[in-house]
Formats: sequence, structure tokens, C-alpha cells
Amino acid sequence: MTEMHCPECKTQTEVVFDHSAGDTVCSECGLVLEAHSIDETSEWRTFANESGDTDPVRVGAAYNPLLSDGGLSTVISKPNGAQGDFLSSSLGRWQNRGSNPDRSLIQAFGTIAAMAERLGLVPTIKDLANEIYKKVEDLKSVKGRNQDAIYAACLYIACRQEQMPRTVKEICSVTNGASKKEIGRAKEHIVKLLEVETGKSMEMGTIHAGGFMRRFCSTLNMTNQEKKAASEAVVKSEELDIRRSPISIAAAVIYMISQLSTDANKIQLKVADISNATGVAEGTIRNAYKDLYPHASKIIPDWFAKEDDLKNLSNP
Repeated sequence: MTEMHCPECKTQTEVVFDHSAGDTVCSECGLVLEAHSIDETSEWRTFANESGDTDPVRVGAAYNPLLSDGGLSTVISKPNGAQGDFLSSSLGRWQNRGSNPDRSLIQAFGTIAAMAERLGLVPTIKDLANEIYKKVEDLKSVKGRNQDAIYAACLYIACRQEQMPRTVKEICSVTNGASKKEIGRAKEHIVKLLEVETGKSMEMGTIHAGGFMRRFCSTLNMTNQEKKAASEAVVKSEELDIRRSPISIAAAVIYMISQLSTDANKIQLKVADISNATGVAEGTIRNAYKDLYPHASKIIPDWFAKEDDLKNLSNP
């Protein structure tokens, strides 16, 4: 027990910590001095007599159903002491010599997790990408192919299925050298393979320009009003018969909104800036802008730009 000043007893008194409730209680009068405290000690007794010993205050990874042993296999660590070093090194050597059927899966899952983290993706997408790779691995059809392209393709498909699409260029930027063409081929191979295996078409989700808009606007440091106007404009553009890719339409809408911005402190975005942020070629942005220009009055929100303001748009 420790001592604390009790306002009820008006003196230093011994207190008792209630672990189940997280309360610190005065042992004299029963007054709760602190409530719902957080216990930062370890979850179990470690019986560590030396300060240099490791205190395992957390357990290992969660059960992984994609691995044969669930990811809960025993790993021989190296304890302290000369005899311990000899014993653990011998056992560890024998353990490493044993074949691990999940070695390639663990490596693949680690690479996919690193790519997902660099892209800022939620764990749900990472887990789905792992499941897709596990299905492809079980079919023994990834040998002889670019493994980085396979990992990237699994992540791309998972993003599409979770309605959080990323462009192939964005996926390509976090791989270890896989090109856009290789990722595209790997994606087609995986989709065809799984469709044959399941006997039904694979749902990939529909790509909408609005799915990219918020991320592109944030990258270009657009104001909240510009983001809102661009989001509304891109939704209205889907009602038009513009035969352009959603990413190209999103880039063209951003260029149009930038020209109509009334923020005096904001520098108007150039086509090159939008191209760098979206990954769409400058010529493609100009062509998509040319298709959207005649419909500017229909897609630009009235609260953002009036009819007279549309005259400020550059003529394609």
C-alpha cells in the first residue's frame, strides 16, 4: 500500500488500489481518491529477478487463419547465460533447418502489409489482399511470375472490391520495381484464375471519379470550398455521356474548379501540377477538360460560381 493525502481524513493515509474497478480508495474512511485509473503494469507476473530481463507485457500476434499453424508456432529464443546460449543456439539451428510451409506466405503478407501502410490503407483492405494472395498461392500459379507485381495486383483488387480504389500508378509507386504493365498483367491473370476456380465472375466494384476526388484535392492543398465544389461537380458529370476514364474526369474537374476559385491567396493550379498529383498525362487532362467545357454550367454548383463567373474559364 502507498500513502496519499485524503481530503476527508485531512492527513496522509494509506490507500488501497482496487484492480477490478480501477479505483484508489482511502483505507481509513473509504473515500475514492481516484476513479477508473489505467493499470500500466504487465498482464501477468513474469518472475523476473534481474532488471535486465525482458518483461513481456504484451502477447504475440493474433491468430491468422491463412497460415497452417495460425501464426502461433513456438519460436526458440536465446536466454541469458553461457549454457543457455549454447542450448538455445543448438535448438534454434535445428528449428531453422526444419521446413516451414508458410515461409513464402509470411514473406508475402509482410510485403503486402508494408505496401498497404505506405498507401495509408485500412487493415480491412490489407487482410482482403492477403486472402486473395492465399487463394492464388494455393492454386500454384504464381511461380515464374514477378512476385512484386502479384502482391501489387492483389492489393489493387482488394482496393477495388472495398470501394476504396487506388490508381495503378499509386500502387506501382510502393512496389519494389514492378511496372504498371506487369501489375496490369498480373491483375488480369489473378482475376481470370479466380473466375475459373469459382465458376463465376469476380466482383471488382465500379470505379467512380468521386472515389479519387478527396484524395487528389488534399494532395493539391485545395480549400474546403474547392473540395466540396469539385465533389459535387464530379457527381453531376457522371450524368453526362463523357467517354473518359473516371480519373481523367476527376483531374479535369479539378482544373475547372481551380480556374473558378475566388481565393485571392491561392495560386491557380496548372495542368502540370494536377498531372503530378493525379498521375494523368497533361494531354489527357486537356482533352477531358475539352469534353467537359460545354457542360460547365450544368456541373459547376451555383453557390460556387454563377453564370457570369464561367466566362473566366479558359477556352479549350
